Parts: sequence; structure tokens; C-alpha cells
Amino acid sequence: MVDDILGGRRSAHQEPVDVTPDAQPTPGDGESRGRGARVGRGRRVVVIGSLATIGVLGVGLLGSTGLRIVAQKDASLSAPDKAAGLVRDDGEQARSTADYLHSAFAAGIDLDHSTAAVYRDPSAADRSVLVFGGTALLWSPEHDLDALLKIVGDEEGSVTGVYQVPPGTYGGVMKCGSTPTGDQEMPVCGWADHGSIAVALFPGRTVAESAALLADLRMDLQQRD
Repeated sequence: MVDDILGGRRSAHQEPVDVTPDAQPTPGDGESRGRGARVGRGRRVVVIGSLATIGVLGVGLLGSTGLRIVAQKDASLSAPDKAAGLVRDDGEQARSTADYLHSAFAAGIDLDHSTAAVYRDPSAADRSVLVFGGTALLWSPEHDLDALLKIVGDEEGSVTGVYQVPPGTYGGVMKCGSTPTGDQEMPVCGWADHGSIAVALFPGRTVAESAALLADLRMDLQQRD
């Protein structure tokens, strides 16, 4: 009992206890800021990663294009006596035709060196091939080939049905189409790479035959240093 009274007195004289609840953080306050910061960092990482990927792809594309230019730019064209089973025709009429081709086409495209020739087929006099070509550093080979085919169209009539065909060992781009000559369609094929360009007319042949023949002719007419 004495202990109870003493205990009661001690309780009565104790300092009042502060029962005010401690301030609590506003729900979501710091958490949302932290989450927002994490989201922001995440977005920056995604953007940086995307830019890095684009940069790598760009460097790769420029690198592959640069390698092609270096590999193809030093080219030369000649008109040997024989090419792809055909024989160069040095007769007066053939030389006149070659000069006409050279004058008509060389004026429409800027080349460092150009040449033109007529090749006759020993097995068929009416299947001669007329070839014009030249060399220069070409940054857009396909665009230049399209321009040269357009010149053929201006001279002979529009070249229609143009489509790509396999360019062969030397690469680049090769296309074929046809142009009207009298009551017939004459195949026209050409190639272009970063160092050379040429176009040929193939009377008396189909477009498919002409495409295959031009690929063979190219191997004999074009050289790379």
C-alpha cells in the first residue's frame, strides 16, 4: 500500500508527456521524387542508347560505302580487238557510228575519259553491238546510269521497261530496257559503279540475251588498278 501511494505520488509529479504524433512524410512525396528521378534517368539511357545505335549504323554505312568507292574508283575502259566472242569493227561505217555515239553521249555526261566502239558478231552481221562508256569518280552510280539511259532515250526514243539485272563480278549496278527502232524494240543495257559507266545497244537480240552479253563484255572492256 505504501508502495502504491509512493508510486502514485511519483506519477503525479512526473513531467507531462508530449503525445503529439511525429510528423510523417507526405505519402508518395519522396518516393515519387525518387521514382521520377529513376524514370528520368531511364529515359535518358534509352535516348542515349538509341543515338549510339544510330551513330554506329551510320558509321557502318559510311564505312561500307567508302570501301566500295576505294575499290571501284580507279577504273579504266578500253576497246580491245575482241571482246566476249565479238570482233571490233573498224570499218568506215562502224567508225562513223562510234563517233556519233561518242559525240551524242559524251556531251550529256561529265567523264574524265570516254570511248565508243562497234562490235560485230561473226555469226550474224545484223547483231552488231554499239558500246559507249567512260571513267570518272561517280558518287551516285545508279543516278548517273539512269541519266545516261535517258540520253539514249533522247537520241533513239524513250527507254522503257528498265529493270535491274545482276552486275557480275565487278559489282555496281546494271540495268536493261528497250527502245523503239522502226517497228522493233532494241534492247539497251548499261552498268555503272564508282569508277566507270557504260551503255550498249543490242539490235537483233532479246533483252535477256543482251544483259548476259553485256556482263561478258564488261569483263573484257573494264579494268581496275
